[in-house]
Amino acid sequence: MKNLILLLLLIPLQSFWQDDDITIFLVADSTVANKPFKDGNPEKGWGQVFPLYLKEGIKVDNHAVNGRSTKSFMDEGRWDKVLSLMKPGDYVIIEFGHNDEKIKDPSRYSDPDTAYRANLKKYIADARAKGGKPILATPIVRRKFDENGVFVESHGRYPEVVREVAKEEKVPLLDLQKETKALLMAYGEESSAKLYLHIKPGEYPSLPDGRDDDTHLSPYGAFRVADLVVAEIKKNLPELEKFIKE
Repeated sequence: MKNLILLLLLIPLQSFWQDDDITIFLVADSTVANKPFKDGNPEKGWGQVFPLYLKEGIKVDNHAVNGRSTKSFMDEGRWDKVLSLMKPGDYVIIEFGHNDEKIKDPSRYSDPDTAYRANLKKYIADARAKGGKPILATPIVRRKFDENGVFVESHGRYPEVVREVAKEEKVPLLDLQKETKALLMAYGEESSAKLYLHIKPGEYPSLPDGRDDDTHLSPYGAFRVADLVVAEIKKNLPELEKFIKE
């Protein structure tokens, strides 16, 4: 009897309390990442506010990091970390593109039709091998308008490659490029600035000189993009709708 008690004491507590919640992993760049709150930092990724939309029974594990591409995220071992945590039935949303485009940076650049396509397929295959459920997302748009106030697309082939891979691999697609483009066009050139980091000098201690940034999201923009993510999930992943708050 004493030996049995000793054996039970040696068993890790997590063996008794298993985490049965489904996890949605986020694998992406700065547009999704959690941002520090130091000095009232106004920058937010949509993944930072996304958990607020969800009920109990499902959780978000945000591994998105500023400046990463499909290539650098894997090269740095970040994808291996996600795979080590993934359990059967978990989901992973994969959204890259902003940094894969940086042709002058070999540590991040991935040609859309070769390396980028291959990397997306590897993420899908690896997640499936772990019993996970991969989801592809096209990158959100940058805020860019021409001299006539007409929206200008800046992602080139990357969003279309995501759509092609999603179709080929039969993976759910969150078309955030399409939806954020429509959002910006609805707001218009001037009003859409509030979705991004347009900060006046002195407005935030963390940005004393202000900032005009048409790539990264303001808190308001993060919530508006998260609204679109939730709408896309309801449309393309109806099995997750029960976890979304009204």
